[in-house]
Amino acid sequence: MSAAIILTAVLGGGILLIARRIFFKRKSVKLLSYPAGMMRGKTIIVTGANSGIGKATVTELLKLQARVIMACRDLPRAEEVAVEIKKTVGPDQGQVVIKHLDLASLKSVHSFCEEVIKEELKIDVLINNAGIYQCPYTKTEEGFEMQLGVNHLGHFLLTHLLLDLLKSSAPSRIVVVSSKLYKYGHINFEDLNSTVNYNKAFCYSQSKLANLLFTHELARRIDGTGVTVNALTPGIVRTNLGRHVHIPLLARPLFKLVSWLFFKSPLEGAQTPLYLACSSDMEGVTGKCFANCEEEMLQPKATDDQAAQRLWALSEEMVGLRK
Repeated sequence: MSAAIILTAVLGGGILLIARRIFFKRKSVKLLSYPAGMMRGKTIIVTGANSGIGKATVTELLKLQARVIMACRDLPRAEEVAVEIKKTVGPDQGQVVIKHLDLASLKSVHSFCEEVIKEELKIDVLINNAGIYQCPYTKTEEGFEMQLGVNHLGHFLLTHLLLDLLKSSAPSRIVVVSSKLYKYGHINFEDLNSTVNYNKAFCYSQSKLANLLFTHELARRIDGTGVTVNALTPGIVRTNLGRHVHIPLLARPLFKLVSWLFFKSPLEGAQTPLYLACSSDMEGVTGKCFANCEEEMLQPKATDDQAAQRLWALSEEMVGLRK
């Protein structure tokens, strides 16, 4: 196919999309409004806090005067973002603490948690937000497939190590960011680490299904402790999550147009995690999944007790919690 044909298709597609935008506007996401200072005195951990939904979530939490621990792999970038956020929020804001956390390293997860437990008197909310999407086949420091390792196992260990502090801080909350793409995956217990076969799209969906099964089983295990855990699917958001997805050069203008027209902004994508972290409506609610701040009905495979318990046991072995 010639460049001229491709360019024509891109321009034509752009015109059609603009027309669709004019006549069939995407339903806007309602931005939440909370009383000023409502999170004053609360300490909240946000993983993957230096971009996308994480950055937007931190910004809004600071407006509510929370004390936010930005848990990030790239410290220099996190420091730049913190300065940017502070300028955006203004003088009447909460406090930002930056700590190093690389979810692709169990050693880093242990170090982060040891530091938090030593320095923090309480943790009111843990937001497991960080994620990686459809990356080429790579492994974590311990040899796990990267998407499974970062999206599920890293957060699994992080939550486990902070659970006692969360319990002593009760009422406290755990928020898990999943994805609607869980629908296209299953837990491949015979090759969970994808050593036999690697399909980047399937592995992402598997890791997001693992997030939901983790939420389901954790809710059962901590019932009655004063700690709640809920998951969410944010929808399609304009973030750098898709940085590993190759888009042909000539198609990039069309993709940017599509994302501008139909994807959520990071602020819109942050509304549901903010709702789960802050809203009084969520007091005592646990083991659920939400989308657009409303409870979402999940496919049976995301609430399968047997699969959830089997995944939990295997995850414990993989991260070294069970010998």
